[in-house]
Amino acid sequence: MKHIIGAKPPAAPAGLPAARMVEVDEDSAGQRLDNFLIRHLKGVPKTHVYRIIRSGEVRINKGRASADTRVEAGDLVRLPPVRISDKVAEKAERPAPAREFPVLLEDEHLIAIDKPAGVAV
Repeated sequence: MKHIIGAKPPAAPAGLPAARMVEVDEDSAGQRLDNFLIRHLKGVPKTHVYRIIRSGEVRINKGRASADTRVEAGDLVRLPPVRISDKVAEKAERPAPAREFPVLLEDEHLIAIDKPAGVAV
């Protein structure tokens, strides 16, 4: 690739955000890198997470790291731009359902509520 003086750098493909830096907090300290990424890159398949680690796209404090590396509090982890399916992105934007549901029946031993599908019991 030729570098031309004064030329603009090539733009990232449309729809993909730029890489981002995430600082490891106290709760995530001591966690393996692969588990840390799976938690932060919701909707990305595990195989893709391991592929971006192996290729060196994920870095800890500007250095390459393997999947079994433990992250420490204060580490800066570079997360490359990844695509997620429209279904997962849509689910992340959808607000959580209300917490109060109508009670259908209640006695000493039983309670029946009318809750929507997809809400954990």
